[in-house]
Amino acid sequence: MTDVIRVVCAAVIEGGRLLVVRKRGTTAFMLPGGKPEPVETPLDALHREIREELGCGLIPGSELSGTFMDAAANEQGYSVHARIWPARLDGTPRAAAEIAELRWAGAPDLAALPLAPLLRGQVLAALVRAGLMPQAAVA
Repeated sequence: MTDVIRVVCAAVIEGGRLLVVRKRGTTAFMLPGGKPEPVETPLDALHREIREELGCGLIPGSELSGTFMDAAANEQGYSVHARIWPARLDGTPRAAAEIAELRWAGAPDLAALPLAPLLRGQVLAALVRAGLMPQAAVA
């Protein structure tokens, strides 16, 4: 049995491109977000993480339905359980805190980038099913 890391994430999509981030010292791209503090609501944590990681505000939509769980990209022996909100940004994002790189990735980019298992395995398909990303994003 693996330990579970609970996270909150924003699926920010503009013009058919998904915002993905890569943390310092890692290779996998993932959705921006992070771990809630014990005293935070999930949405409070998401707002805080986006401010810390991207230096801007967040306008979340309705939470994406589904259960999103897979192997953690950067912690061996752990799985990650994510709650995901499609969202818009309030301001221009920039890599901050532990974020080394951010990219706006369209379908061809997503196919070529090293993505976290959760993003490649479940989240992209859920975004396509929800009509938020083109079918080519999961090809």
